[in-house]
Amino acid sequence: MLRALKWLAVLTAVGMFFVVTGGALVTQTDSGLGCGKEWPLCNGKLVPDLTLESLIEYSHRAVSGIVGILVVLLAILVFRKLKDAREAKTYAVIALFFTSLQAILGALAVIWRQSSAVLALHFGFSLLAFAGSLLLAIRVWQLVTPTTRLPAYDRAISVGLRNFVWLIAGYTYIVIYFGAYVRHTNSMGGCMGWPLCNGEVIPQLSGATGVVFVHRLAAAILFVLILCMYIITRTRYKANRELTVAASFVMLLVLMQVLSGAWVTFSITNDQVHIFATLLHTSIITGFFGALCYLVALVSLNGRALAEKIQGKGGSCD
Repeated sequence: MLRALKWLAVLTAVGMFFVVTGGALVTQTDSGLGCGKEWPLCNGKLVPDLTLESLIEYSHRAVSGIVGILVVLLAILVFRKLKDAREAKTYAVIALFFTSLQAILGALAVIWRQSSAVLALHFGFSLLAFAGSLLLAIRVWQLVTPTTRLPAYDRAISVGLRNFVWLIAGYTYIVIYFGAYVRHTNSMGGCMGWPLCNGEVIPQLSGATGVVFVHRLAAAILFVLILCMYIITRTRYKANRELTVAASFVMLLVLMQVLSGAWVTFSITNDQVHIFATLLHTSIITGFFGALCYLVALVSLNGRALAEKIQGKGGSCD
């Protein structure tokens, strides 16, 4: 049963990844109303008409529905089979909550047209649902697979680094929200060219140009912050393999995110290439955010484990 639980967790995380990227495909192809303003039916039918927009929207709904069922089933099994696994149960609750929230927002976006700001939140909640599913899959795999070495939480990580990683994670969510807002407002053409914006270092900050430039500036700051975090972990925590590997993945993915963002800009004039570039950018962002959340989990669990260890020693002295 535990072996099945492990693979169910992996399947759920993979499925949630496709939910996030599928939502981006719906937005990029303007297929949000491919099934009209009806939910869960598609233009009044259980099986939709064979149009590109309806097939994209209906496929996204179907995948989201299946993954939603998997999340519920996984959460139930985790609470029943891993009763002492506090982190696993926490991740299960996070995945279940944000999966439900993004599903509700998705349905409301179909029935009542939502603002671009709300639609961007839908993407953000989907990312949190993926992050919860990914962390749950990793934790379940660690607990169920006997040969898997658990992270070495006894290797002290400074409070300063833990706070810095949390700060980066919160700031990353804001940057990603701005990126989703750019997409939902169709503002990507506001800055032509890269890294300059319309041939200027600082363009006129109005309309679509202002929206895109703020996102670019925020992304550049994020890159610098992650670079600093990467240098700190590689120089001060060489012995902590889990931490340095996670930081390396985050660094690599944020670099790929920047380069794919540049490709999104260069491909604006070619619709087919632009769709592919946007989907690649979204996929990288999703993986990047998941890796960053795992890094947050590592530093947080390290701090809590050391605190409990210290308290245990104190109690023994008494």
